[in-house]
Amino acid sequence: MAKVKLHTSLGAILIELDEKETPTTTQNFLDYVKEGYYDGTIFHRTIKGFMIQGGGFESNMVQKKARHPIRNEAKTGLKNEKGTISMARTNEPHSASSQFFINVANNAFLDFKNETPDGYGYCAFGKVTDGLDIVLKISEVETTRKAGHSDVPVEEIYLLGAEIVE
Repeated sequence: MAKVKLHTSLGAILIELDEKETPTTTQNFLDYVKEGYYDGTIFHRTIKGFMIQGGGFESNMVQKKARHPIRNEAKTGLKNEKGTISMARTNEPHSASSQFFINVANNAFLDFKNETPDGYGYCAFGKVTDGLDIVLKISEVETTRKAGHSDVPVEEIYLLGAEIVE
């Protein structure tokens, strides 16, 4: 299984990816890691008791250009449980590109239910194996509204870099 270490301004998070169940999603994430896309981005949305989201914005909520969206693999049955990493998307089920979130609670309402826009869910594709304390710390920071977005950390939390580890 592929492993990725996220180096944040609050500490490191180690994630094990599920290539077997979510090959397209995993490869998409690894491609962004390999090209250094996530380096210097911020966690732009954090909600205590829910999740932390990153992978799409630079400092001051400047959105990065992402590649084309991928097909949603939420149908595989992997659950949005505490400590899992999932793909963020718009209301369109197959719109995920670079943004991801890490669940800080069991969020079953985000799981696949059926192939409708409301039921498709969000694709979980890995799990935090070390650094869950860092994820929880990030989820508990003070937030505000900024550049038309809510739940934005008052003090920016950086994803300094992401690397594939053995």
